Amino acid sequence: MRVALTTHSVNPRGGVVHTLELAAALVDDGHDVTIFAPAAPGESLFREPPCRVILATTEGSQQNTVAMVEARLRALKASLRACDAGGFAVLHAQDSISGNALAELKEDGTIKGFIRTVHHLDHFDNPRLAAWQTRAWRDADRVLCVSEMWTRVMHEKYGVDATTVSNGVDLTRYSPQRTHQDKASGIDGSPVVLAVGGIEARKNTAALLEAFAVLIQRRPEARLVVAGGASLLDHNAYALAFMQRVAELNLTHAVTVTGPLDDAAMPALFRRADVLAMVSLSEGFGLVVLEALASGTPVVASNIAPFTEYLDDTTCCWATPTDHESITNALEQVISGRHRTDFDNAVPALLARMSWQASAKKHLDIYSGLLTSRALKSLQEAAMPVMHFRIQWPDDSEDNCYSPSQVVSDFFTPGQDYPVDDFVSRAREALNIASERVREKYGFACSAAMDQLAKIEVDAERFMDEPDARVKVIALV
Repeated sequence: MRVALTTHSVNPRGGVVHTLELAAALVDDGHDVTIFAPAAPGESLFREPPCRVILATTEGSQQNTVAMVEARLRALKASLRACDAGGFAVLHAQDSISGNALAELKEDGTIKGFIRTVHHLDHFDNPRLAAWQTRAWRDADRVLCVSEMWTRVMHEKYGVDATTVSNGVDLTRYSPQRTHQDKASGIDGSPVVLAVGGIEARKNTAALLEAFAVLIQRRPEARLVVAGGASLLDHNAYALAFMQRVAELNLTHAVTVTGPLDDAAMPALFRRADVLAMVSLSEGFGLVVLEALASGTPVVASNIAPFTEYLDDTTCCWATPTDHESITNALEQVISGRHRTDFDNAVPALLARMSWQASAKKHLDIYSGLLTSRALKSLQEAAMPVMHFRIQWPDDSEDNCYSPSQVVSDFFTPGQDYPVDDFVSRAREALNIASERVREKYGFACSAAMDQLAKIEVDAERFMDEPDARVKVIALV
């Protein structure tokens, strides 16, 4: 299968890691994968994947977030068009930026459709950023989420029937086995508390600092290391306040902020840590939790979803993220040995379930299902005498309605109007007959006809209390 995976950045963020690991697993299974990622001149992916990579060169002003997104959208669309985007069997976006690029290509007919994985959604005050985020999942043919929590959010808040496909962990990259790089960490002191993901409000880094300030009073040689942080969003104000608080607490000697690190340095850093603190207020999945556990490092995690979906008392020590005393106590329990992670049984069982190979298999099932549904739809449209009926509602709004059969011409006359309830009754009977004709020919009902009927029924509800309201059939095509 020829697959295009699109992502928003070349930096080591969760969605980008997911893209590279999924690509590697798909290639291992014999599939042809191309990754598309926007990049400034001279930039490259933080890790080289075993597949083709197209770096879409960004140009123009990027002085603010909107301008940055626009530049990345332009670059991705140009690269996808240049590489015959329509020739891919599946196009799969891992983020809102590349999801919008695919949505625009779908709108202009360059591609048939795309899949979108939602890792998490942000709140944006800027209306353009908010609209971009919405369109990236709204216009997708299928929506996937990396946790059950986000699958529920998409369904309950947005009415989207999403599917959960979880992350994985590469046990050849992350393991307790020490290498020569472990000696070159440059981190003095013990115990070492590690946080990965940079300084962000969502990561709750400020609360972790307050918890560490209490911990170091008990353990004067303790060190806090905040690694990573290559985000496209502006966290400067939060980071500045964090560093000012470090100075106020006289912890400059004990707190290290590394910024983005070389990918090869991360396994040794996990092993150097005595505990990983993942005390986020909101998270899509938390890949670094699996990477730390695979490296033999215990984890303190927020007692919220998505962590509660795949962790338990045997694989982590829980903390309440809004209570820095709870974070301190959890760190102390792990460091003192009062809480022991079950690295003999529970952790290996967890890691065995969370493989990228298993994730890739589930992705392939979804890809195949999408391709099958497209093929069936094309077959139906080619073999059945499709008809559209253009209608005008009582408020003068218009809709173009679909039927897989010309039977609607037996129920409606162009130019004639009908009372709303009569129109709905006629549409219901016509579309049910049309769907059954598809069943007689192919062995299954026409879901598109049923979807159309459901939309008509919902739209008609607006006018059911208006006794004189009528629906006009403008044309049958």
